[in-house]
Amino acid sequence: MVARLDAVLNAGQQLVALHATVVELDRLRTVSMSRPAEEEVATERRRLLQLAAAGISALGVCGEPVRRLLDQSLGQDFRGMEEWELACADHLYALRTRPPAQVAADLLVDLLALRRQLEAATPADAVELQRFTAALASVHANALTRLGEHGGALRWWHTARQAADASGDLRLRLLVRGEEAGHGLYGQRDPETVLRLLDSAERIASGPSIDLLTSRAKALTLLGRHDEACRTVKTLVVLAGAGVVPDSFGFWKPDQIHFAESWVYAGAGAEPAADRAREDVLSLARTYQYGANVRLHEALCTVARGGVDEGMRLAAGVIEPLPVAYRSHHIIETGRMVLRAVPRERRERPAVGEFREILARRSAGGDA
Repeated sequence: MVARLDAVLNAGQQLVALHATVVELDRLRTVSMSRPAEEEVATERRRLLQLAAAGISALGVCGEPVRRLLDQSLGQDFRGMEEWELACADHLYALRTRPPAQVAADLLVDLLALRRQLEAATPADAVELQRFTAALASVHANALTRLGEHGGALRWWHTARQAADASGDLRLRLLVRGEEAGHGLYGQRDPETVLRLLDSAERIASGPSIDLLTSRAKALTLLGRHDEACRTVKTLVVLAGAGVVPDSFGFWKPDQIHFAESWVYAGAGAEPAADRAREDVLSLARTYQYGANVRLHEALCTVARGGVDEGMRLAAGVIEPLPVAYRSHHIIETGRMVLRAVPRERRERPAVGEFREILARRSAGGDA
């Protein structure tokens, strides 16, 4: 608990330092644009050097204050649209391959830069920048969800929805809502609430949406409505088989269809179908989270079929070897799905107690 408090205090100090740095850089940029006397310029340069030194100390070796200064001095403070596309791709890749705490910290810097650029943008550029805001805000909300920071995540989902709506891009509006609903299933929202979100999103859709159907099938499984979930995932597979146009940011991947199948069929105890879906995911996915979660689905399916002790052993074998930084809330919550599947009369078995202790240990987002 002391270590967690120290980490929180340290993170708070870093955020305060980051805020102070950004405020001061904005002030210095205003001063430079007003063309002050040479003596004042020299004073401001000395101040900037002190600020950079403080920023490096507070924010690490990346030297973000110095980088911001260099961009401004080169007249490249704002990025072109292609650069923002690249930034979105980079952050998505990081989300899929790196610890969520690192992803969230890196994103904040770009989100601040994007906000400043949006404030100064022409109306034409503002529409496109809103698209990037929606995409990056969604990635940030995703990262916060992986850290178990649900209050902050919910606020960022709201921001992502607002930005997507402002962009007027229907596909993006549905994608953001599908992402919000899907990640809400990891202990962030009640599954019934998620279904209401999906109902609302479907009212703005022009037809069936893969982004929404995947989340609906999973929510139905969590509610124990397995027949409905299986029918929904079959509809999803048929729709995907007709062809899917990937979104421009790269959120959608073919393995998402098989992941939804794995989740639904495992929850229903449909072993052959769940096994096929899991193998399909593992053959396509290159993300540590999907790899861990579909193996937890195997444990879930085993428990659903009555193999409580074996299911606990399988689940423990997935979570225990993971480095703490990679034990995202998504993975821990999937482990809890396995635990909740154990019939009430069998929850006092030693294997269940041992797995419960594993889940209670420290995870990537703090105490599990």
